[in-house]
Amino acid sequence: MAAKPRRPILALPAQGGPAAVARPVVLDTNIVLDLLVFADAAMAPVRTLLDAQRLCWVATPPMRDELARVLAYPQIVPRLAFHGLDAAQLVQAYEAQVRWVDVAPRIAAVCKDADDQHFIDLAVAHRAILLSKDKAVLSLHKRLLALGAHAATAIVLESSDRTDMSPAALPTPPSALQMA
Repeated sequence: MAAKPRRPILALPAQGGPAAVARPVVLDTNIVLDLLVFADAAMAPVRTLLDAQRLCWVATPPMRDELARVLAYPQIVPRLAFHGLDAAQLVQAYEAQVRWVDVAPRIAAVCKDADDQHFIDLAVAHRAILLSKDKAVLSLHKRLLALGAHAATAIVLESSDRTDMSPAALPTPPSALQMA
């Protein structure tokens, strides 16, 4: 039986340098749900980096429209109610956190799932981190990296006490990258 491939995770230092610039990040709809609805622990580093303005969440109006549509899905409505959340409030929270940008032009790397193409296009246009759980998106990881974007399922903050270790001693997922 073949080993399950490791998920692409982007490793970032816990602290930014004095000249740290906010890195653009594109969040696909499932990641947005994890962040805003389900308070997934895996999204804690993303929240931390957004709050510290080390990440700048970029989005387009069609992405907001997709979120609004997903929030009305029959399998999502009861989960919102369980968490005491309202779809309109979530869309407002989304709108308050993103930096609105124009829809990006289509790139040559085509996703098998056409609904995810606009996330990929935007990530490449802004040389951004693209967080997604979608296998079709993640399968493009190497192609996106060549175009200046990084596709990952999560961001992990590395503690500063690991800086004295040699790079060879650090456990590094196949697609882990350092952000300066």
